[in-house]
Amino acid sequence: MLTPAQCQQARLSRDHRFDGMFYTAVKSTGIYCRPICPARAPAEHQIAYYPTAAAAAQAGFRPCLRCRPDSAPGSPAWLGNQTTLRRALKLISEGALIDGDQAALCDRLGISERYLRKLFAEQLGVAPKQYALYQQILFAKSLLHQTLLPIADIALQAGFHSIRRFNDAFFKQLQLTPGQIRRRRSTGVSALLELELNFRPPLNFALLLGFWQQRSLTGVEWLTINSYGRSFCWPHLPAKDHGAASGQQQRSGWFEVRLKTEHSLALTLHWPYPDGLTQVVAHIRRLLDLDADLLTVEQALQPLFGEALKSGVRIPGVWSAWEAAVRAVLGQQVSVAGARMQLNRLVEALSATVPDTDKKLFPTPAEVLASDLAMLKVPQARRDTLKALAAAVLAKPDASPDEWLAIKGIGPWTVAYSKMRGLSDSDIWLAGDLGIQKALQQREQPIDPATLSPWRSYATLQLWFGLAPATKKTDLPKLSQKE
Repeated sequence: MLTPAQCQQARLSRDHRFDGMFYTAVKSTGIYCRPICPARAPAEHQIAYYPTAAAAAQAGFRPCLRCRPDSAPGSPAWLGNQTTLRRALKLISEGALIDGDQAALCDRLGISERYLRKLFAEQLGVAPKQYALYQQILFAKSLLHQTLLPIADIALQAGFHSIRRFNDAFFKQLQLTPGQIRRRRSTGVSALLELELNFRPPLNFALLLGFWQQRSLTGVEWLTINSYGRSFCWPHLPAKDHGAASGQQQRSGWFEVRLKTEHSLALTLHWPYPDGLTQVVAHIRRLLDLDADLLTVEQALQPLFGEALKSGVRIPGVWSAWEAAVRAVLGQQVSVAGARMQLNRLVEALSATVPDTDKKLFPTPAEVLASDLAMLKVPQARRDTLKALAAAVLAKPDASPDEWLAIKGIGPWTVAYSKMRGLSDSDIWLAGDLGIQKALQQREQPIDPATLSPWRSYATLQLWFGLAPATKKTDLPKLSQKE
């Protein structure tokens, strides 16, 4: 948590770089706001500061309807290097307490329920279930503001299984009814949603577009000069019930994002299903690394990179650790262009399409396992590695990529790459990468990666992007390093 003096300075300046890092509660009105709220700033003695919206609500404050705290970006930075709590928040944002219970969440984290409650009480001031419920309510509030979906549909998309339960929880948490938020006439269910994704500046979107462009797969991803889109699959059942033997189909959709303002992206999302929207939007935010606190990251990297530091660099994700691992295996000892060629062959031969579209889906573990992979022009050992990886993912969908080290052909570099791009792990140092080794050789000042934790992924990306050749303003930037 920032100091009160820092919070005061940030709220008075309405600095978007601090949006979502704390919330200001006004004692005289009983309302809590984002630090960028355009309303007249109250006197300091009327203000109380809270690290999360859930903590402000727990203290009895209701959200401001003007600055809409439901739209604030998340803030993992103030948690420091507490890996367990960060992972718990990530799993909750992806629906762990919607699809399962607290005991199942603790099993995935490898901790006791008592320890989880202690972590949340000390850092957030609320219980895990209270935190999860409030996130559901804020997401529903965001849908009420941004879409014309009927309130009953919004309740389902936010993870509530009954409209009565939703209305009751909404009023208890916000001291408002859904009808008081919804000022427009609702419409029927639409497969295409238009949402706004807020983040804390800076975001170097052009640099990320260049990275994705070099690695884009035909039919799966598409880019323009100012937008990025891709298809995706999402399991219909909770992860604990979904596996190779379940026989359940995965739901599929697609999304496209473009830069809207210096602190928000416009999201177009095709999701023609009655529920699951909370988890899908959270996953898109993870893929785009929108909840990163680059103010803290760049302050940590500035002493090492100096004027060479590229501002706004975020982790360019892919949809899953499985996809990242396949990309890494087929990228071993070849150029980026060579890896892309093999991946496109895999997609062309095995991929299904999003229903009623021509957009292709990245091949699933089951599709890879069932194929002889003859379309790939690689050594047989590499095909065997992919099939063994597919079998491992089918057997344990929630396993950490670290467990894949037991598979022949998968080493520390592949696992690290999978965690950085497939899970958006902020603390990955790709020491064995040829591009990183080349960049380090070009530096006069050596780097001790241990001093960069927990931001080593961003240091890795700074070195990668430092190898990029000069480009024209009308061109998307490109990279020449090997994966």
